[in-house]
Amino acid sequence: MTTVNAAVALVTGGQRGLGRAFAQALLEQGAAKVYVTARQPRPEQDPRLVPLPLDVTDEASILRLGESAPDVNIVVNNAGLGAHGPLTEASLDQARAVFETNVFGPLRVAQVFAPILASNGGGALVDVHSVLSWLGSNGSFGVYGASKAAFWSLTNSLRPELGKSGTHVLGVHLGFADTDMAAGLDVPKNDPADVARGMVEALVAGESEYLADDVSRMAKTLLAGPPEALAIV
Repeated sequence: MTTVNAAVALVTGGQRGLGRAFAQALLEQGAAKVYVTARQPRPEQDPRLVPLPLDVTDEASILRLGESAPDVNIVVNNAGLGAHGPLTEASLDQARAVFETNVFGPLRVAQVFAPILASNGGGALVDVHSVLSWLGSNGSFGVYGASKAAFWSLTNSLRPELGKSGTHVLGVHLGFADTDMAAGLDVPKNDPADVARGMVEALVAGESEYLADDVSRMAKTLLAGPPEALAIV
């Protein structure tokens, strides 16, 4: 169980899309301040939103973020990079770029903020995954899904590790959200505000996972079956 009221939070990629919705939901629940990051942050009208620069592929940038936000109780690992195309056609440079952003970046954020969260009483780490953490793509999102599967595995290992210092780890899974990343896709999309409010509710309730929609709940049930059932177009 995590207390959001009066907490200080950090949302990576928090100035647009799903990240912005997470920041707003945290404020609605009573957070005192939310650091919101972007590669090139812009000013915020709400004084409770504090923009900070962050490039999750740059270790020095992550270290500077830790120095700038030593008072956080909640970290939301949301920043990510979308990618289209099959694994067999992706160059190693393309695959590395996706993994640097979606796997190694959030891992380094967790490493930098683990001692900060511990010193501030434990708090929480929220890792934003995808239904594609569980579903294999036959071409459309191969590299992206593989990166999110790796991120999910990291979260499952971080949970017991950070739990030793009292940090609650929550994994978030969802299908597509109505954001810029999915703007060109003709698929059902979640309202980011609904996803964000559900995430905060799960955080307060002390849940280990939050499955935001029917497709995520369906995919989770398929994990116990044959791997062929996990393939999508």
